[in-house]
Amino acid sequence: METANFFDNISTSFVITSIIDILIIWYVFYLILTVIKGTKAVQLIKGIFFIIIGRAISNFLDLTTTTQLFDMVLQWGFLAVIVIFQPELRRALEQLGRGSLFRSGAAGDASEHEKMRQDMVTAVRYMAKRRIGALIVLEKETGLKDYIETGVPLNAEITSQLLINIFIPNTPLHDGAMIIQGDKIATAGSYLPLSESNKIAKDLGTRHRAAVGISEVTDAFTIIVSEETGNVSVTYDSKLSKEITLEKLEELLQKHWMVTAGSKEGGGLFARK
Repeated sequence: METANFFDNISTSFVITSIIDILIIWYVFYLILTVIKGTKAVQLIKGIFFIIIGRAISNFLDLTTTTQLFDMVLQWGFLAVIVIFQPELRRALEQLGRGSLFRSGAAGDASEHEKMRQDMVTAVRYMAKRRIGALIVLEKETGLKDYIETGVPLNAEITSQLLINIFIPNTPLHDGAMIIQGDKIATAGSYLPLSESNKIAKDLGTRHRAAVGISEVTDAFTIIVSEETGNVSVTYDSKLSKEITLEKLEELLQKHWMVTAGSKEGGGLFARK
């Protein structure tokens, strides 16, 4: 009887407003998850979830001191997030003022991403044919800031001409790694950790050993063009794939090159600079 009365008291307007309320919240969360995918914010959110879970467990086990510690971390953590993401938050407010915070532009992004992949393949084809050595690292979820800081900052648009020019022999930036963040060339001439694995063939040079080294400590995807043979190789998940075709390279780029809206200027709350 009470259940019947409960449903009788629910008006149509209440149901409609509740559905609209849920859809708005769902859409906001969807946008946030979309723009932070592949950025450093992902690791931050994972850390927050671990803290929340740890707080719940300590509270369940009645660990008073530990619970208070987690509460303190959560309280001060909010201020830390504001400080860490201050540039992103400021840019998000500017975008909100321009009405561009929730702009999708997915179709345009898809064509731009395809163009960047084609520029990458074109540059690799050119360098492989002329045996121009190259080492290109594509950042994924694990940040590469420590290695970016060892090179020359560029923050440049990705074009085949620029990719080729940077690796022309006897130029200042050709000897080192290029690191790409999203849709930007972040740096060139960066130093990478060399792998000490005995599985790497002795005839492979420093570029291949550096590419394997970065794949051992991060989830980055790396392209290598051999200066001696012109062969194209890639590394990811601590694995080296040698002498791949350009068709295979394009297929791997579609899988591993995480060009998201969050990495583009005006792409959302956590957009990179």
